[in-house]
Amino acid sequence: MTDTMSPTEIQKARVQLGLSVADMARMLGHSDLHQRRLESGEDVEMHRQARPTTVRLLRAYLDGYRPDDWPMESKPGLAAKRQSA
Repeated sequence: MTDTMSPTEIQKARVQLGLSVADMARMLGHSDLHQRRLESGEDVEMHRQARPTTVRLLRAYLDGYRPDDWPMESKPGLAAKRQSA
């Protein structure tokens, strides 16, 4: 598995996770503007792609990892699943 993701893959991952741009940026530790640039491909033109650590964290989220501060409203039913665990 590679530690890179295209802008389209990053945007699809955010949508699949049910996160807003602001929530995704917060969960990945960067600004809303940076998140929008990553998804638009604007940073690729300037040779600033998503860092490998960001991609690994995003892949962990896609695999089901949810930190304690995960936005509950992003995934309907997630709060109930966490309480029953």
